[in-house]
Amino acid sequence: MTFQAWLQQAIARLAESDSPRRDAEILLGHVTGRARTWILAFGETTLSADEAARLEALLVRRQRGEPIAHLVGQREFWSLPLFVSPATLIPRPDTECLVEQALARLPTAPCRILDLGTGTGAIALALASERPDCEVTAVDVMPDAVALALRNAEHLGIANVTISQSDWFSALAGQRFATIVSNPPYIDAADPHLAEGDVRFEPLTALVAGDQGWPIWRISSARDGSICSPAVGCCWSMAGLRARRFARCSAKRAIWTSRPVATMATMSV
Repeated sequence: MTFQAWLQQAIARLAESDSPRRDAEILLGHVTGRARTWILAFGETTLSADEAARLEALLVRRQRGEPIAHLVGQREFWSLPLFVSPATLIPRPDTECLVEQALARLPTAPCRILDLGTGTGAIALALASERPDCEVTAVDVMPDAVALALRNAEHLGIANVTISQSDWFSALAGQRFATIVSNPPYIDAADPHLAEGDVRFEPLTALVAGDQGWPIWRISSARDGSICSPAVGCCWSMAGLRARRFARCSAKRAIWTSRPVATMATMSV
């Protein structure tokens, strides 16, 4: 079977996907090691038997709903190629808004930044890559997430980030940071969206908020000065409605921004 013929039948089989052509092209490129432009230019190239078998296995998994990022093991975030796994959330373009807001609010002088619940390390590594003069600390409670973030940091050669295991602030006693960033769990356990799309294959611990849906209070409470310098504060991502509610409940002034295409809101307190 040729590349072009495989693409045509794969696109038809992935009709229920939001992006069948993109999915098929990514899978074909992943298995053959060819760039999209090469695949389109040389569509009459014949797949080997091994390539065809691997593609069929991946196509079946994608038809079942498994995320493309899990199938190929990578996802780009902030132009950084990151390894991903079912142990963490898949980095999403919406979260780049959080990076933008944090960068805009960081002091111009070198400073220390804390990323809570780092997952793949996406936010921490993006900030570290943009601000090599800053020292970024990234923590996660899950050992598999810590291992994955360390792997990404090493692969990218980003040296100004320290990654370790910590349950929120539990392992950070005595440390101070100019600002805190986080994309914490914020979804209600009863939210029907948890049964849809890619989130079905992502860890609930990274999606569903405990403590009645308000783990962010733990982050905000760090502004008492023991962890975070009150001159800068915190940036995090929350669902838009929850962000508004938190802004109304917070005793401190909150600024939140959102993008029309996103279901996320970024807050800086």
